[in-house]
Parts: sequence; structure tokens; C-alpha cells
Amino acid sequence: MARIGLLGGSFNPAHRAHRHISLAAMKALGLDAVWWLVSPGNPLKEDAKDMAPFGARFASAERIARGTLIQVSDFERKEETRFTVDSVRLLKRRHPEHRFIWLLRSDTVPNFHKWRDWRGLAGEVPIAVIRRPGYDSLAHAARAMSWLRRFVHPSSQAKHWTEWSAPAIIFLRLPPDATSATAIRAHFPSWHRRSSSPRERNLRIGLPLSARRPLDRTSP
Repeated sequence: MARIGLLGGSFNPAHRAHRHISLAAMKALGLDAVWWLVSPGNPLKEDAKDMAPFGARFASAERIARGTLIQVSDFERKEETRFTVDSVRLLKRRHPEHRFIWLLRSDTVPNFHKWRDWRGLAGEVPIAVIRRPGYDSLAHAARAMSWLRRFVHPSSQAKHWTEWSAPAIIFLRLPPDATSATAIRAHFPSWHRRSSSPRERNLRIGLPLSARRPLDRTSP
């Protein structure tokens, strides 16, 4: 059995905070790996005018994840799953040998009630909420928490999550990283252009050049 953390998102672009929280969650939860599910199109961001092409977002995720136990996946694109709950259910059917936990950044919790069948998703896998600076109060006061609050586990039990029955949620107090994809796009709106050099692209998404090492990886 492998203990797998799932982090979904647009990764527009992927940046060092994605890497930081994934590695920190891996340590706190005792994970064997984290899978990044790069969304072909976020249903809650359909009107976004600054969404880069899927290929550019996927490539940025691969660069950021290089040299770690993070695996970048185009699972949702291949399987044409539009909603997270459908992706998670299909992953569980495809990989019954694994145990999954969903990694949710605290800035996402206030809108969690807008996700398709969010209660169903919470019933499929445990959820680990990862702190993002400035969102703690909003996360705890979120509409979805009026239902989820009864399923909160203490952070001291983080490495025992495979013993829980979903719904189950835990708030992890991990060292924060304030890097923001929104801020990166504001400063470098053309970050995804192929004309940018590898050095420029890595500097823009906050990846130290020393971390750019080749690594063979398979997608889930």
C-alpha cells in the first residue's frame, strides 16, 4: 500500500509554493508520494482570460516537481474528468492498492461548498488543509465547515490518517510560502511563451536553478 497525497489545480503556473507545501505535507502525513493533477479546465475558472494552455501549465509543473517524489499527472485530461469528485472516484477504482488523501489549500476552503458534490468528495478520501498566509480565519469560518467541523482530527494525529474513515479532515500547521500564481501572472503575463529561455521561466516561477535536475517519472 502506498500513501498518496493528491493536489489538484490549474498550476497557472506551478511555482515553489506548490512544491513547498507538497514536500511539507509529505513529511507531516508520512506520504510516499504526492500526485499533482493538472486540470485541463477548472469549472470555477471558466471565465479566466489569463489561463495558459494546458501544455505550458503541465510543463511548468514538471519543472517545479523535478528531483522530488512529486509526480505530475495529466490523468484528468486523459480520462476527461471535469470534476474533482469524479477524478478521485476513478483513481480509487484504478488504484485500489493505494490510500489517498486530498490536499486542500486554506484559501480554497471558503469556496469548497461550490465544488460539485463536495460532500461526496469528502466521503471518498480524507482531506488535509494546508495553511496559506492570511486565510486561516476564512477557512475555519467557511460555509462547508459547518458540516465538516464534526469530522476534524487533531494535527497530532496527522500520520495516522490511513486509520480514519472518511469524511475526515485535518488542518496542518506547516511553514507557509506566500508565493502566488496570481502575482506571477501579474508580473509576467507571458510566462508561458515558448520564446522564454529555460532560465527565465524557472526564475519567474520561483524555482532555484540548482533544483533543475532530470528525473524519469511516470504519471498515475
